[in-house]
Amino acid sequence: MGEQVMGSVIEGVLFLFMIVLAIYIARLRSLFAAAMLFGIFSLLAAGMQTMMDAVDVAFTEAAVGAGISTVLFLGALGLTTSEETRPVHYRFTGLFVVTATGLLLAWGTLDMPAYGDPNAPIHQHVAPHYLDDSTAEIGIPNVVTSVLASYRGYDTFGETTVVLTAAVGAFLLLGGGALSARSGRDEDHEEADSSGDSATGGEGSA
Repeated sequence: MGEQVMGSVIEGVLFLFMIVLAIYIARLRSLFAAAMLFGIFSLLAAGMQTMMDAVDVAFTEAAVGAGISTVLFLGALGLTTSEETRPVHYRFTGLFVVTATGLLLAWGTLDMPAYGDPNAPIHQHVAPHYLDDSTAEIGIPNVVTSVLASYRGYDTFGETTVVLTAAVGAFLLLGGGALSARSGRDEDHEEADSSGDSATGGEGSA
């Protein structure tokens, strides 16, 4: 009982930190600080998912959200300014849409079963089949591995594709910036060499 209470307290603290951090990020003008705080937000989300026993989702969140996405943000900042321009006028339409969407999502959660309810539909649909028959059907003693590698194989393949695509995008973005900088230096050297040759030719003619 004490462990459940402590787990609920930790989840509540993490959720509160995520809300405060999201509001703070929305009000920031420094894009660099926002990119760093996005990484922290992803780590908090991964911690929340770990507390909810969704370790595979937490791993993906930490790898993509806190790792690769942060690298992408920093690479993009290298190609643009680090400060967000201030809007000319305040847009109440966007605030209304975001608030209405948030309220609708919160209202939708009221119809969900209680957290951890063993009689929830998600625990009665296919979970008993996985627990009882996965060893005989798949031949893997670990139920989680059999679910991820076989029953949800297409889903796992899609998640792997997302991680690979994000990694390739990060490498291309960072490599493109380095290539542009190298090209700029090469052009500067060529201009300096051509100027030196012109000066040498002029002295020889004189």
